[in-house]
Order: sequence, then structure tokens, then C-alpha cells
Amino acid sequence: MEQPNNPLHGKTLEAIVVYLVSYYGWEKLGNRIRINCFRKDPSIKSSLVFLRRTPWARKEVEDLYLETIKKADRF
Repeated sequence: MEQPNNPLHGKTLEAIVVYLVSYYGWEKLGNRIRINCFRKDPSIKSSLVFLRRTPWARKEVEDLYLETIKKADRF
């Protein structure tokens, strides 16, 4: 099913996390979304394991991604 207006369509969770880490860095990302996988010995792999098992945290990450790309589009 096509979802041309959904900015998350076609984005993997890994691509979203990699983008946020490159934009904010682990420390700022951990301050914005206060979950241990971003704060204590962070890695992409451990973050993906946690986010795939924890729907509320995944939603926070997706919401921050949407907010961040909107901000980036304005500049």
C-alpha cells in the first residue's frame, strides 16, 4: 500500500536511529529521550533491540525523528 504522505514510510528503525544519533549525538539524544539504551553504553544494536520490544519508546523515537526532519526542512 502506497503511503506518499507518511514520512516514516520506507524508513527502517535502524535508519531513524542512525539519523538521530548523527544529528544529536548519543548524549543529547539520551537527554531528549530518557531511556537507558541511549544513556548507558549506547550502541545502534542495543537500541534497536530495546526499541523493537518497547512500543512506547519506539513511538518517542519516531516522534522525535518527525520533529527533527520538519525542523531540518525549514532551514
